[in-house]
Amino acid sequence: MPKMKSHTGMGKRVKVTGKGKLVTEQAGKRHLLEHKSSRVTRRMTGTVTVAKADTARVKKLLGR
Repeated sequence: MPKMKSHTGMGKRVKVTGKGKLVTEQAGKRHLLEHKSSRVTRRMTGTVTVAKADTARVKKLLGR
């Protein structure tokens, strides 16, 4: 059986840390920012770890 290809779109969105955790950008900071408070937009900067419920599916897409 051939090797399973990794999902290139998921590879661009998610990075794997040295310990194997999945890190992605915080969602919700692309548009509709006028009505969001400054506190909310500051909170959405930086990276977050992928939810535990989604890690198995994301790792499968990454080919891990």
